[in-house]
Amino acid sequence: MMLKNKVAVITGATRGIGREIARTYAENGAKIVMTGTNHARLQALYEDISLKGAECIAMSGDVREEETAEKVVQEAINQFQRVDILVNNAGVNQRSSTLDMAINDWKRVIDTNLNGNLYFSRAVLPYMIKQKQGKIINISSTAAKSGHPNAAPSYGASKAAVDYLTKHLALEMAPYNIVVNGLSPGPIETEMVQQWHDEYRKKVLTKVPLKRLGKPKDIAGAALFLASDLSGFITGETININGGTYMN
Repeated sequence: MMLKNKVAVITGATRGIGREIARTYAENGAKIVMTGTNHARLQALYEDISLKGAECIAMSGDVREEETAEKVVQEAINQFQRVDILVNNAGVNQRSSTLDMAINDWKRVIDTNLNGNLYFSRAVLPYMIKQKQGKIINISSTAAKSGHPNAAPSYGASKAAVDYLTKHLALEMAPYNIVVNGLSPGPIETEMVQQWHDEYRKKVLTKVPLKRLGKPKDIAGAALFLASDLSGFITGETININGGTYMN
């Protein structure tokens, strides 16, 4: 029970990595406040977590709207009186070339992947500062590190900005004992990856030294470590979880 009685806010919890993080945190004693845009999936996860005995709040909302962050965090405070952990997981990808990409698609990806992180961080930080402790975990991507043939420029740009935001917040919040870190997943077996054709999957695997795709639980395990007391002296880092595809 590495997170016993901790209160965790998780965005983008309705599928893949976010869903697995919510389940893992709940199994380790955390009280979960989660949000997503798919109400049916969110409700199913709420029932799953609640049936296992964990306290949970599920709120539909779009992270592109600052009001969503304010409402979700306020509900966490109303119900649990604190926020110990924030996982900024909500994100979208869009596949097109620079010239074919619609400007509205660029804005949608930036608004979701970057601005959503800022809104939720700004919403929790006053409470974490008052508590003199807190953990923020931003989910990035290997697309932040190099050009990527399977993503629009908006995706890599948004994730590179998330990496900088992680470092900036870590430095700014260090005096308040708030640590801010990121996770940089490589190819993970999610619904998005299941859309790949066999030829592209084989091409991706040739670049992974461990010769397999990751699983959501690989990311959730690292997210558990960063949320726990075991990582108290780590801040400003974005950890690669990609089977050795990128090594710092």
